[in-house]
Amino acid sequence: MGRILAIDYGTKRTGLAVTDEMQIIASGLTTVETQDLITFLKDYVASENVELFVVGLPKQMDNTASESEVYIQKFIDQLSKVLPDIPVERIDERFTSKMAFQTMIDSGLKKKQRQNKALIDEISATLILQSYLASKS
Repeated sequence: MGRILAIDYGTKRTGLAVTDEMQIIASGLTTVETQDLITFLKDYVASENVELFVVGLPKQMDNTASESEVYIQKFIDQLSKVLPDIPVERIDERFTSKMAFQTMIDSGLKKKQRQNKALIDEISATLILQSYLASKS
């Protein structure tokens, strides 16, 4: 089995999370400047066995696509050209940023630490991945 890598795509920064080889545990990986994302993913896939990308699907409360979906779709198109052997699945990512912020509060992080948007993106990616794993079990 290979790892599953989750992507919380943003126009500035993108949070990443990954499973272990057995696809049991989701862990935050890092946050990458979006302009460097494809290069990072190519390098990561060269050193780790990744069998699937899971990309967050942002939706409005009425179930319509969010404005950021246009950018995400362009990224997915580019990713599929660069790494065509790794499939991409989508999963609803509503509320992950709010849940990530609440997770930071619950874990006792100080206010200054909770303002770290990169950490919020990484936690959001982890929540997306946990949600995906839960939907598969």
